[in-house]
Amino acid sequence: MSYVEHRYSPDEAVSATEVAASLQQDPQRVFKTLVTVGKSGRNYVFVIPGPEELDLKKAAAAVGEKSVEMLKSKDLLGLTGYIHGGCSPIGMKKYFRTVIHETAAGFPTIIMSAGKIGYQVELSLDGLEKMIRFELCDLIK
Repeated sequence: MSYVEHRYSPDEAVSATEVAASLQQDPQRVFKTLVTVGKSGRNYVFVIPGPEELDLKKAAAAVGEKSVEMLKSKDLLGLTGYIHGGCSPIGMKKYFRTVIHETAAGFPTIIMSAGKIGYQVELSLDGLEKMIRFELCDLIK
C-alpha cells in the first residue's frame, strides 16, 4: 500500500484548515477525525473535511443511534490512545465503527492525521480499507 507522509509545524497549524494551508493542500481533502459517543454508550469515529462541521443528526442516523455527541477531550487519550489534534482513525487502541464523509470518494487520495501532532498521512480509500473498516455517508451540515 502506498502513502505519502506530510509534516507541518504544530506551532503554525492547529485546525485541519490551518494544516491544509501549511501543507498547501485543498482544505476539502484534509480530513479531521472526530470521536463521539452514542445514546447507547457506544463510541463512533467520524472523518470529515477539515473546514466542515459534523452534523450530529446525520452522524447518529448513519450509525443507527438516536443521538451522538462529541467525546470530551479529557476522555480521548484513554479511549483511543491519541490526544486532541493528533487523532487518527488508524491505529486506535481498539476499533470503533468508522464513517467517512462521502466526498472522500471524489479524491484520488485524502490526507488525515497520522496519529501525532505535526504528522499527516495521504492515502487512497483503497489503501485505507486495507487497514480499517469504514463506510461512506453524508455527515456534514
